[in-house]
Amino acid sequence: MRLGVLDVGSNTIHLLVVDAHPGARPLPAHSHKVELRLAQLLDERGAVGPAGVERLVSVIGGAVQAAEDKGCEEVLPFATSAVREATNADEVLARVKAETGVDLQVLSGEDEARLTFLAARRWFGWSAGKLLVLDIGGGSLEIAYGIDEDPDAAVSLPLGAGRLTAGWLSADPADPSDVKALRRHVRAQIARTVHEFSRFGAPDHVVATSKTFKQLARIAGAARSADGLYVQRDLSRKSLEEWVPRLAAMTVGQRAALPGVSEGRAGQLLAGALVAEGAMDLFGVDDLEICPWALREGVILRRLDHLPTPSPAPVLP
Repeated sequence: MRLGVLDVGSNTIHLLVVDAHPGARPLPAHSHKVELRLAQLLDERGAVGPAGVERLVSVIGGAVQAAEDKGCEEVLPFATSAVREATNADEVLARVKAETGVDLQVLSGEDEARLTFLAARRWFGWSAGKLLVLDIGGGSLEIAYGIDEDPDAAVSLPLGAGRLTAGWLSADPADPSDVKALRRHVRAQIARTVHEFSRFGAPDHVVATSKTFKQLARIAGAARSADGLYVQRDLSRKSLEEWVPRLAAMTVGQRAALPGVSEGRAGQLLAGALVAEGAMDLFGVDDLEICPWALREGVILRRLDHLPTPSPAPVLP
């Protein structure tokens, strides 16, 4: 069947269309992405303002039409931290449903971590052993650990690259005192969770998902996205530690000129790097591998798990 997954995130609204059936790898067929930066459209009360709601409804309507045009039998719509934490979330969800017919399902932070973990487990397989999965979004950082498909521990922290940039890094280039303060804040938040994971022992494999980690790996020398999905891409803590002060000294325009860094994400890259560096350091990770699959694929895989298994073809005499 052809499925669409509609991801209303803190940075972008992304429709991913895949051809899939139970027991098979979902094959991407179409991608429709609009950069909305919903987390930055919240007013001083933490509500999505009228202009933001109008834009959100318009973009979701366009994504629904794109899904219909591409022949999707079903669309799985979900929202993450920006909508989850908006003070007028119920009003926004009701407006979206009334005007587009889309019933957005708001995922909890733990749900995000667990579904992302599922995607990573399916990508790397059982031979990867105990997995530690890190994901930096626009609004939150998800961490999950386990040996099965459902993690033994999963947490979500308000350490998204967009959120931290808006709240801590207003100057361009960043003020060194702001960078130092943010670094201290990030590490204090992550340190509170380390004990929840350390009791399970050291992971066999550490992986990371999200655009932030992919861009950090690329500027540190990993292969381009054009080189293919199956090329291994790694990120070392040593490389990251060398890049953080360089990113801190750059303007947003200079970061946007780096290989693999998009103009829209360049402003968030420093905050994302501080989170990545803090997580790798506090969890004792020297190297990690970038996983091509993340939350959207996890949502698709979970849906496929609940479809009836097709009957085997009859054996002809």
